[in-house]
Amino acid sequence: MKRAIIVMLVVAMAVACQRVPLSNRKQLKLIPNEQLLPLAFTSYRQVLDTSSVVRSGSQAEMVRRVGSRLRQAMESYLTANNYGDRLKGFQWEFNLIQSPQVNAWCMPGGKVAFYTGILPYTQNEAGAAAVMGHEISHAIAEHGNERMSEGLLASGLIQGGQAALGAVAQSKPSQTRAILLQAVGAALPIGYQLGRGLPHSRAQETEADKLGLIFMAMAGYDPREAVSFWSRMAKAGSSRRKPPEFLSTHPSDQRRINNLQSMMPEALKYYNQRRGQTYTSR
Repeated sequence: MKRAIIVMLVVAMAVACQRVPLSNRKQLKLIPNEQLLPLAFTSYRQVLDTSSVVRSGSQAEMVRRVGSRLRQAMESYLTANNYGDRLKGFQWEFNLIQSPQVNAWCMPGGKVAFYTGILPYTQNEAGAAAVMGHEISHAIAEHGNERMSEGLLASGLIQGGQAALGAVAQSKPSQTRAILLQAVGAALPIGYQLGRGLPHSRAQETEADKLGLIFMAMAGYDPREAVSFWSRMAKAGSSRRKPPEFLSTHPSDQRRINNLQSMMPEALKYYNQRRGQTYTSR
């Protein structure tokens, strides 16, 4: 079985590799966005329909405000640097969900879920921007597509080449949805992640850390708050027998903090450029 999975991965990577434009890292992408985004939007709606969504109040308004500012900064940067095609088909949405889960995630296509359980750790709007910038960066870098492509291969639902996701979703709807939710961090890890998945996810997490740090700075949020947030998360993780879901596929706390600090001079350049400018919400 393992040998068959390896063969399928090699074949698929030979025909479906692309590079992440902002980091130039090679990635596997088997699923066309025309197929993936409708499935992602449907799955997102199903999550909302089975959750307690906070529709009003200062916390919900803050989540939407942070999302709007990050969206504007990202769209401006990507469009100005000829990466605007990565936003094709995006339908942005930012929702706060009442739940003790210490978690947040973003579906392919810009559908964000932010859980109230993470708010005690974000503490302020800039802290929320650090988390949301990181999660949106996963969508910009198409990490969900990458993880789902690998998950479908590992599960045997596809066997290389471009995935006919519609057919797979119809024949194995629960498995397909589970793989998608896991790919964006909305579900607990399954066996696949214990092998290739976790180390690979940590590389993607570092990539999203850098992009998220830059984008929050571009949006006018102090990027140094990202270090403060992860320091609080590190303290929380050390006091628990099991770390929060949000940490399950992430680099070690100190490594992440060290990485963020090394990225900080570049992020602060964008932040200092943005300071003093008047922000107008659209």
